[in-house]
Amino acid sequence: MPTTIQISDSIKLVLDRMKMIERETYNDVIERMIGADLELNKKTKIEIEEARKGKGISYAEVKKRLPKKLGRSSFWSGIMELHQ
Repeated sequence: MPTTIQISDSIKLVLDRMKMIERETYNDVIERMIGADLELNKKTKIEIEEARKGKGISYAEVKKRLPKKLGRSSFWSGIMELHQ
C-alpha cells in the first residue's frame, strides 16, 4: 500500500540525482540504495569473520608492504600489490 513520507529538499535533490532514468520512481531509487547497503553489510560481515579467523592482513603488515611516500599512482599500485 503506497504511503507518503516527508523528506527535506536536499534529500529530494540527492534522490533526483541518483535516478538511473528520469522516470524512475523514488521508491526504486530507495530500493536500490537498500539493496546496495544490505550487500555491503553482508560483505563486511564476511570480511570481519575472516579477520577474526586470522585470514586478514595486520596493519603492521600493510604498512610494511606499502611504499613510504604514497603518491596517487603508487598508492593504487601498492593496493593492487596487496591483492595479488
